[in-house]
Amino acid sequence: MLQSLLNLWQSTGLYGFFGLGGSGLGFGWGNFVMILVGFLLFYLAIKKGFEPLLLVPIGMGCVLSNLPFAYIASMDPALAAGAQGATGFIKILFDAGIQSGLFPVLIFMGVGAMTDFGPLIANPKTLLLGAAAQFGIFAALIGALLLSFIPGINFDLHSAASIGIIGGADGPTAIYVTTRLAPEILGPIAVAAYSYMALVPVIQPPIMKALTSKEERRIRMQQLRPVSKTEKIIFPISVLMVCAFLLPSATPLIGALMFGNLIKECGVTGRLADTASNALMNTVTIFLGLSVGSKMEASHFLTLNTLGILLLGAVAFSLGTAMGVIIAKLMNKLDKKHPVNPLIGAAGVSAVPMAARVASKVGQEADPQNFLLMHAMGPNVSGVIGSAVAAGVLMASVPNMEPVRVLLGL
Repeated sequence: MLQSLLNLWQSTGLYGFFGLGGSGLGFGWGNFVMILVGFLLFYLAIKKGFEPLLLVPIGMGCVLSNLPFAYIASMDPALAAGAQGATGFIKILFDAGIQSGLFPVLIFMGVGAMTDFGPLIANPKTLLLGAAAQFGIFAALIGALLLSFIPGINFDLHSAASIGIIGGADGPTAIYVTTRLAPEILGPIAVAAYSYMALVPVIQPPIMKALTSKEERRIRMQQLRPVSKTEKIIFPISVLMVCAFLLPSATPLIGALMFGNLIKECGVTGRLADTASNALMNTVTIFLGLSVGSKMEASHFLTLNTLGILLLGAVAFSLGTAMGVIIAKLMNKLDKKHPVNPLIGAAGVSAVPMAARVASKVGQEADPQNFLLMHAMGPNVSGVIGSAVAAGVLMASVPNMEPVRVLLGL
């Protein structure tokens, strides 16, 4: 009887949180801290309204993965590998969708089916703003290599490239690159990328306001020209062909994005476009959010390397935002007849359509009658394309650059 009660006590979550029974359990106070972090994500999503479609699943994945002895996001060590019920359902989702790179590709397909490329086609120069916002990716890559000189932090070139891609504020791209270059840090990379995507309304406005005057934020842009259906059909096909010829490594992401947009614009596949932008997108978002949150397990998350990744991700995202605004201001110096509101430069990060909405909101704070949303969608869409291109460049070049890094002593 006493032994049965003892066994019952040793199977409770309290026993695991207290870390009783030795370190071999793999549970302790850190799990409790991470559960509180999950609750914080719930608060930000439900009370503050910060991207609830992302933060609620991520927060739940965080909570579930840190419950002692639940093994929802891992394999139960008490059961034989492959035994029925040995692998938690979130681990199955993670292995099938994140580890394989499938979920990011499906997300890109859904984004393409949801997004109107018309503002970019109507104002092609906004492509420069999307490209400028990718500056943070390469700055963070260099920063990660330099951070490796700090004892306890060690990032090789593959890890640094994966960290850098966070600067594009594109969670699917960050996951896709990391699965191919540095799968060992996939957890913190995914968490950082999606956290900063969700916190776009918090991080971007102070940077945008610091770099612009009130007069600049009041700039009203000319109405965009109408874009024909033919242009909208030709555009995704043309982008895909250029990408396939010049940068095949980026083709899976670009191809899914352009396919999604083509079925939206061609006018004969409405059911497919509706499925990709609604049922499929929502399903994958649930699975991806739970999978990402499950990587916030205390034993892997509370480390110096993870803190370094979170810090560099914030720096990369901030630099990308700032560079987009700065390039927009420079464009105004060169072309005074067709001024660009610098706020739309911040939308060059590829958090669609969050960054565009933030740019529009900050603009309306300065002038309630200034409507920037459609103008901001141009750089926002180009940012999605730009981050995928940057990812392709990194995946194609980084595996061949490790000897150079060693030679330079980085």
